[in-house]
Amino acid sequence: MNPRFQLSIFNSQFLAFVKKEFLHIFRDRRTMFILLGMPVVQIIIFGFALTNEVKNARIAVLDNARDESSRSLIEELDASRYFDLEKNLHTYQEVEEEFKKGKIKMAVVIPPQFGEDLKHVNKAQVQLITDAADPNTANQLSNYATSVIMDYQNRITGNRQLPYTINTEIRMLYNPQLKGAFNFVPGVMAMVLLLVCTMMTAITIVREKETGTMEILLVSPMKPMMIVIAKAIPYLLLSTFNIISILLLSVFVLEVPINGSLPLLMGISILFILVSLSLGLLISTGAATQQTAMFISLVALFLPTIMLSGFMFPVENMPLPLRVVSNIVPAKWYYSMVKAVMIKGLGIGAIWKELLILNGMLVFFLGLAIKKFKIRLA
Repeated sequence: MNPRFQLSIFNSQFLAFVKKEFLHIFRDRRTMFILLGMPVVQIIIFGFALTNEVKNARIAVLDNARDESSRSLIEELDASRYFDLEKNLHTYQEVEEEFKKGKIKMAVVIPPQFGEDLKHVNKAQVQLITDAADPNTANQLSNYATSVIMDYQNRITGNRQLPYTINTEIRMLYNPQLKGAFNFVPGVMAMVLLLVCTMMTAITIVREKETGTMEILLVSPMKPMMIVIAKAIPYLLLSTFNIISILLLSVFVLEVPINGSLPLLMGISILFILVSLSLGLLISTGAATQQTAMFISLVALFLPTIMLSGFMFPVENMPLPLRVVSNIVPAKWYYSMVKAVMIKGLGIGAIWKELLILNGMLVFFLGLAIKKFKIRLA
């Protein structure tokens, strides 16, 4: 037979399998929502609702001075977008009572003679009391309040230079406004790709085995692995579409800029998609039911992505055993590369190590999946 004719037959058969998988996806509304609707929902939720920024924190003020200077300071705090003045207290005992009620996150105590101390001694004390049951929030609130107080102090002192004064100049690189979206967008990209590629690929192949249709597919002239690859291609294309939609939402809705190379960002995203697809194929070779495939995907991949990738919690703060385990989580390396390229604007020279690691994972997972798949079908 003419080799060109054989290649034409192979291409038409392969495209027929890809088209068949697309039709399966488009007929299932729930699958369509997971594939296309969930990324939009996640990026909006993480971008606006689940943020680590502290805004409109309710505070109480105990103003024992009640002079012009203390009133000006209170107005400065209330005008800040970080604080919302909930109540003016009259006694020190009320401070703890308000904390116990859960109505405030911070209390500001201004001592008597606050204005007089500023005018005559050139210094005054202000006590900040925070609810340290949430240490991160307490630390942020105290830092915000200190910054507001320092701005107020600099304005009233004017250009006078006090003896032995140390002025600290702070610059926030890459994210001057400290927006939480700059951290969440790369993490959402990793979660969406893992969920779509790994879980959906594993489930769809296991479903064919459960219903007995995989045996029917395998009697076709197509090789077994080509059938599996044909089933994975739609998820590769849909995941690429999800990346584009996430980036558009990030830039135009969340105002997170793409400071680096867009082709490089898409390239590393496609590489991570391939790694996730290979993991889905590997899971499908060992899972007997769809529930098992979903459980393995969630427990073995999805949860480590959230916990050990640096998305939610800094890896550097974790115990040594967890830091070692985090190195085998593909999302950790992808998350690091997205932040370097998208947020910091770095090039391939800064992420070559992560690229090599992900390429190694792709070869390992895909090779192991092919080997196990052949053994299972023998």
